[in-house]
Amino acid sequence: MSEQRQRIIAPILILLILLILWEGLVTALQIEQFLLPKPTAILSNLVRVVRMDMADSTPLADREATALLRASRLLVDLPGGVSPDLWQPVEAARIFEFRQGSQRVLVIQGANLIPIVQASWFTLKEALGGLAMGGLAGVLVALATARWTATREALLPFAIAANSMPIIAFAPIFNNWFGIDNPFSKMAIVAVMVFFPLMINTVRGLVSVPPRSLELMRSYAASEFAILFKARIPNALPYLFSGLKVAGALAMIGAIVGEYFGGPRIALGVFITQEAALFRFASAWAAIFSACIMGISLYLLILLAERLAMPWHSSFRK
Repeated sequence: MSEQRQRIIAPILILLILLILWEGLVTALQIEQFLLPKPTAILSNLVRVVRMDMADSTPLADREATALLRASRLLVDLPGGVSPDLWQPVEAARIFEFRQGSQRVLVIQGANLIPIVQASWFTLKEALGGLAMGGLAGVLVALATARWTATREALLPFAIAANSMPIIAFAPIFNNWFGIDNPFSKMAIVAVMVFFPLMINTVRGLVSVPPRSLELMRSYAASEFAILFKARIPNALPYLFSGLKVAGALAMIGAIVGEYFGGPRIALGVFITQEAALFRFASAWAAIFSACIMGISLYLLILLAERLAMPWHSSFRK
């Protein structure tokens, strides 16, 4: 097996093992669902698998079928004799289906799939907006501070101070400035959080150009702009993408935590707090799982952009 396949398969196997251990320990120790729901109960809020045995025509009482369909179970087995009135909602929630021998297997929407997807999309837009604002500001400040040493010495303490401030201090202030329901308040929180790692990494890349490279370009009478675009910026790209990988995770954290202090009902952070307050912890965990997926997806997109932006880097020469 190639090294690249191992890097892909290994995390998936570890995740599956952890989920199996989680499910087994919760079942064996009889841990209450409000303390730690089972992974199957969490996933059932997103998708469910309904298997109908077409060869089994045993009639099932409507009450029993309704109880099975409403239970927090990932896999539901039904006989072929289910009432059409009960089967119609299952058909309406169908995502896709396939045949497995005499069984008809349907993957359907979980009870909270649509609200979680809507809330995730709303929060993702906040995170991306804040990442764009904070990233642009960080790069611009890095360009200014790398060019003028005095500017770097003057602005660096303020950047460190902003990075040292906890998010719970910014959230109420920005909510008051821009409005609790205004997505810009959460974008501002994210922008403050991602500004420092992007700025400090970009500055480091811009000022760490080998002196011999600078001397060579100046010996050819290269202008400062030519040195910037042909030496400093290419040298800073690996540092910039390292900062982006950190900033991508911080963006999701900032957007969700900022919503804990107030926001529209469609926001993911508000959804999590409301579900937890109503003791629907399985759906709250499902929303957290959705946030994890978005964070991983954002990280993978940054990796793809890194590979496309600097294919010449030594880490990609394999």
